[in-house]
Amino acid sequence: MRSGPAPESLPEGLRLPRSRTAGPGRSTVGPEGRLRGHALRANSIIGRDLAVDLGTANTLVYVRRRGVLLDEPSVVALNDSTGDVIAVGHEAKAMMGRTPDNITALRPLRDGVIADFEATEQMLRHFIARVHKRRYFAKPRMVICVPSAITPVEQRAVKEAGYQAGARRVYVVEEPMAAAIGAGLPVHEPTGNMVVDVGGGTTEVAVISLGGIVTSLSIRTAGDQLDAAIVAWMKKEHGLMLGERTAEEVKITLGSAFPSPGEPEGEVRGRDLVTGLPRTVIVTTADIRKALEEPLHQIVDAVRVTLDQTPPELAGDIMDRGIVLTGGGALLHGLDERIRHETGMPVHVADNPLVSVALGAGRCVEEFEALQQVLITNPRRF
Repeated sequence: MRSGPAPESLPEGLRLPRSRTAGPGRSTVGPEGRLRGHALRANSIIGRDLAVDLGTANTLVYVRRRGVLLDEPSVVALNDSTGDVIAVGHEAKAMMGRTPDNITALRPLRDGVIADFEATEQMLRHFIARVHKRRYFAKPRMVICVPSAITPVEQRAVKEAGYQAGARRVYVVEEPMAAAIGAGLPVHEPTGNMVVDVGGGTTEVAVISLGGIVTSLSIRTAGDQLDAAIVAWMKKEHGLMLGERTAEEVKITLGSAFPSPGEPEGEVRGRDLVTGLPRTVIVTTADIRKALEEPLHQIVDAVRVTLDQTPPELAGDIMDRGIVLTGGGALLHGLDERIRHETGMPVHVADNPLVSVALGAGRCVEEFEALQQVLITNPRRF
């Protein structure tokens, strides 16, 4: 094959076009690389996309390409005189039950939905500012997790809180779908996947197949109700008044859903309802299990009802693959054994149950185009 003429032999006035990738000071990046660079610069100006697990007990924020950067209690401390936010997250939770008259430490979400809109908006704004340091004009896209039984009004309140907190676009994903994606279940395959997400305010039970929820049930019995059951039992059996934080600590250390050998016992401190003085009582794990019986029965019953509504083909898949437990409630000792005993199904606890929902919502942010079908989106009405 004949080679073309050398540049020196070209006629005068005719020159080869100069390569854009050569020469001093020239970038060796092609058109695709330049477009990617422009996109990254635009992303840094606009703000990285976020996924928010706006939970009753804890709020987790996942930042695109960086993972879960924030995991704080959903608690806000406000100055009643000025309306200013004094503290948010761990700092505010430490104030609960210990505040003077002019300070209120509150949880702006109850039963998985917004109870105090302004406090929720301020809390979200604070958390976004914490992960977007020195980006005053950051306007990220945001994916927020909501309970599957949320009403249109409650859903709109969640989205509006996201917009008010500084998002340029807010998408919503149902918690059981996010939990299944975060637990690594093959949600897009034609096979049945069952997830039980026991959170702080709600328990979500869902069967998922082909990227959609086939049947689901959301009940407002979860971690908060377990705490309340311990408070009520201690009041009835021992005449002792406990605070929310103490009840939660008792649940974590002594809580149990199914008998096991070598169960511990512990001291519980509270206020005597008769004398009004502080008092300590010793309780066993069996006592606390008795206190938790009613809310635990409701959670197991929700699993039973969902299985009853599941199509037979998918029920067969679940029998093979098992039920996956996620959420903070999955860490309650013996809950997996209790559900296995009551339903006869294999039960597995997710590898990282506390962050499963946030990781699933984060996957929606990372693979936005591929997972957009699982998002609920409605254009904002101004």
